[in-house]
Amino acid sequence: MALTSLSWCLSAALVLFWPQTHSALAPENEVPLRPTTWLPEGKITAITLPKGRTRRLYFTLKKKTPGMSVTVSPCDLPIEWSLAARTLKDKPLKSLQWSTKKSVPEVWWRGPGTEEKLHSFTGTTVDTYKGPSYPHTSVYILRLRSKQKNSRATVFLHEGLGPSGAYPLLPADPRVHTLGVGMTSVTLSWAPSDSITGLPPTQKSYKYCVLANSQQNYPSLCAAQQSVRKEKDQQEVKKERRRRVTAWPILKEWWWQQWDSESQSTPPSLADEFADLQCVCQGTESVCTVSDLLPEKQYYFDVFVIDRLNRTSAAYKGTFARTHEEARPTITTLRDGELRWVTFQDRGSRSEQFFTFRPRGLQQSGLLTLQSCSKGDKVKVTVSSKGQVLTQKAVRGELEHIWLQGSPSYLIHLEREGTTTDAALPGGLMASVKMQTSSAYHRRGVPSLPSTLQIKSFNRLRGCNTVTLAWMGTEERSLYCVYRRKLGNSEAETGAMTAPCLGPESRSDTERVLCKYFQELNPRRAVTTAVIGGLEPGMAYVFDVYLMRRWGIPIKYASKIVKTRKEC
Repeated sequence: MALTSLSWCLSAALVLFWPQTHSALAPENEVPLRPTTWLPEGKITAITLPKGRTRRLYFTLKKKTPGMSVTVSPCDLPIEWSLAARTLKDKPLKSLQWSTKKSVPEVWWRGPGTEEKLHSFTGTTVDTYKGPSYPHTSVYILRLRSKQKNSRATVFLHEGLGPSGAYPLLPADPRVHTLGVGMTSVTLSWAPSDSITGLPPTQKSYKYCVLANSQQNYPSLCAAQQSVRKEKDQQEVKKERRRRVTAWPILKEWWWQQWDSESQSTPPSLADEFADLQCVCQGTESVCTVSDLLPEKQYYFDVFVIDRLNRTSAAYKGTFARTHEEARPTITTLRDGELRWVTFQDRGSRSEQFFTFRPRGLQQSGLLTLQSCSKGDKVKVTVSSKGQVLTQKAVRGELEHIWLQGSPSYLIHLEREGTTTDAALPGGLMASVKMQTSSAYHRRGVPSLPSTLQIKSFNRLRGCNTVTLAWMGTEERSLYCVYRRKLGNSEAETGAMTAPCLGPESRSDTERVLCKYFQELNPRRAVTTAVIGGLEPGMAYVFDVYLMRRWGIPIKYASKIVKTRKEC
């Protein structure tokens, strides 16, 4: 009962005496003032700038200080900042009672006085105000504001007229110049910094850092760091979306959000500003060659001078350049029915050529025929349309047919694989392919080929002036032409054959013996014969048969050497 009465008495005393006490300390017309932050001299101060809010920093100068300099370094967003000198007409009354936790600048705001604006700047670049001190100034006020988003900046105050030494020095021409641009590299140069040229060789407290990206130029290293962090955050978000939603990822995300909210309350240290930056060039040289770039792409280049001791930097005026386009190969247009010899002059391990073919007709069908004319060489053919590969084949000595259908145009890529030691081809050619493209708007597929390309001669039917030859045909009506060539004694002994890639266009008209049409619907019985007359007794002849087709390369049968009888 006694304890209850005691608490009631204390409550009544507070109700009676509290209003009088509060009114004596804080008048009713008192305006709550903003918190005060003093700017130290000779120290880099990092501050956060909430969106739309004006941050104020106050400082005073020592007596008989001739001048001062204030350097403001924005991070990645443009900010507004101004410097003003406030002079009080009268000193604040000491007898006036102020509310608790009020600092001296807050008293100055309440007193009468004048304010003179010394400097103002808006932008993303580092800006420095240098000027004399004002003897009658009571306090200097530095105001900073970010309109777009939450940002941060650093401020440095230096008393005196000389250089502060906190930031690296830039040359009179702080531009980055482009010396040369290639397909995958760009060479840059810039005027050297006085901070680096003035140092002894043994001291290495300054260095250059060159950054390259494909997005934009950065006004400071802090902006580059913010861009790298933003890119990493986007990658983490993508990885997080791919993960399965479980209780632990949700708890972990909440934990990191709490951690980030606490870490954002204090500005990051300047030592973290240079972390995770991949400098393409570092050191004290004022020339840099950036390699491993993509052809035909625009890149932005920035050069920074870094002070390792003070953990500060100065930015050159960046530049940009567009790399040269990749050397595009020459694409040759093939005419309908054209027979072309494709030669590779390059002796390297890889050489290639490109062709394009547009078939006639509404069906957009065509036939591609190829034959390699170099022994031991492998040529790969790739047919594509609209960037999509349709077929790939390896072409050797045998005839290859590729059916083209369904596209208005085709890109034919011939590529020789591996080196060759075959020097039998004329003109120093290292490889050769025989190719023909033709429209086949009235066909439905690849033409049929003989079951064998061997020529048979009948010994019993061999005479002094005639020989009888036989070969296999096809079920399609085609033209067959027979050529002969008389061999000398040395050629007959070595068995000289006609090159398999040489067609009838390379033969003389005097060597042609006959041409005949043949067709047999039954492939097993598709055998045709020819009696060749007008030969000399006891002489060796090489006979070649060519299957002449309306589409594709003529098919050459294997050469056959036959010797006529000496006596009959």
